[in-house]
Amino acid sequence: MDSVFDRPPVSLQSPPPEGARDALGRPGGVAALVPEEGRVLAVLVEKQHTVPDSYPLSLNALTAGCNQKTAREPVMELTEAEVLVALNGLKERSVVFEVSGSRVTRFEHNLRRVYGVPGAAEALLTVLLLRGPQTTAELRLNCERLHRFADLSSAEGFLEELVDKGLVQRLPRAPGAREARWAQLLTGPVTVAQEAGTAAQPAAELVQQLRDEIEALKLRVAALEARS
Repeated sequence: MDSVFDRPPVSLQSPPPEGARDALGRPGGVAALVPEEGRVLAVLVEKQHTVPDSYPLSLNALTAGCNQKTAREPVMELTEAEVLVALNGLKERSVVFEVSGSRVTRFEHNLRRVYGVPGAAEALLTVLLLRGPQTTAELRLNCERLHRFADLSSAEGFLEELVDKGLVQRLPRAPGAREARWAQLLTGPVTVAQEAGTAAQPAAELVQQLRDEIEALKLRVAALEARS
């Protein structure tokens, strides 16, 4: 996977023509973000809602948010230097701005305007960027602190709008799964092979957990029989 250090510089001196779309069909000709940029952008949106008193975020707070161990998939370990590189890439696209007038440099996002989405859709994109592919029910639950959806159909309606904009993809339902999952496309397309691997990992962990429990039960039964 390409690093932020490998991405060529982006120039906004010649804006894309009206109605232009990128290779994924997204409006505005906005190029795909690399994973580090996606994480930085999503953290800025998340913290705007969850810790508004600390927003816009300092570099230190932003780095800590990127490296959280909870509510993150995958978990990242970014340095401040790597976060700065990601910020520069986002600033070149006008998705992030540097806030002046403070002793500490702070950063704020511009996701809604650049991608042309309302607050509800912004919440869905953010949670998909932070946690990876999810079902509609999972998204509705995980979006609770960013936007409260009245019901599943409401969340699904905004997801369909994001599909029309080329920002979200509905993934094929995995074998044995009851619901299809959704994935964001801001950091590029999701292949079926990648999704299958992501879906299979929790199932494998569950199988191993059940096996461990069965072995523990066998040992307990054997101990009880030995006492009788």
